[in-house]
Amino acid sequence: MAKSRGADLTRSVEDYLKAIYALTEEGGAAATTDLAAALALAAPSVSGMLKRLAEQGLVVHEPYRGASLTRTGRREALRVLRRHRVIESYLVARLGYTWDTVHAEAERLEHAASDDLVERLAEALGHPDFDPHGDPIPGADGRLAVRRTVPLTEVAVGATVCIAQVDTDDSDRLRWLAEAGLTPGVRLTVLTRQPFAGPVLVRHGRVEQVVGHELAGQVRCTALAET
Repeated sequence: MAKSRGADLTRSVEDYLKAIYALTEEGGAAATTDLAAALALAAPSVSGMLKRLAEQGLVVHEPYRGASLTRTGRREALRVLRRHRVIESYLVARLGYTWDTVHAEAERLEHAASDDLVERLAEALGHPDFDPHGDPIPGADGRLAVRRTVPLTEVAVGATVCIAQVDTDDSDRLRWLAEAGLTPGVRLTVLTRQPFAGPVLVRHGRVEQVVGHELAGQVRCTALAET
């Protein structure tokens, strides 16, 4: 990455940048109400911080439209994401953490770890492209590995796919998926999908498993040729 301002950013600022990135990853601006919900803060407090971030050149804030990251803000958000996801990967691969417990620990460590430590952890892991949940890890240059994924709710009945990513930090959901054997890298076949936001029935190996519609929407898959 280009030279970072990371040493000058507070934990609160890093949290804001990361939240704005998550809310705007697919385009558009982050509404103040959505950002307040993501950070568990009052909307007036969020509005005040957005003005300060705009003064620092980290975001563009338009009243009644929301906030988006500047090039500098996006670079800093990706730096925080890299720290978080590398730390998650190391905790799972080397320290025996489970994927349902690692997020909270990484949230605490991401603000304290130096960029040098993160690079050493990444090197020790062989520079992985994805974390234990299948989320892409930004490279040291800010680049992200790209792959086409679709939610399990959109996989055609009869199709066999591979789980690539689980788009949730909820520990109960992650624990259930792990116990059900539905983790990144697992191949499964969609047997049936009930209408009107009904559950999905899948088979992996010899096991058949019913997955609720909302949770199935957070399980993202790739075609086998792309795994």
